[in-house]
Amino acid sequence: MTTEKKPETTVTVEKRANGKWCFVVRYRGVTHPAEGNFSSMLQAQAVGQSVLKALEKRG
Repeated sequence: MTTEKKPETTVTVEKRANGKWCFVVRYRGVTHPAEGNFSSMLQAQAVGQSVLKALEKRG
């Protein structure tokens, strides 16, 4: 029996030193650097998920 590991895909939201929020996307083992200066964590999460969906569509 072969067990295939799916590549790691995550969206991480972080608070920067200036108090703004950003996101980091890890897709197929590639980490895309922190993006954005959002005023709320919810905004950063929403945009991060949108970016991830766009990457998945591109395939």
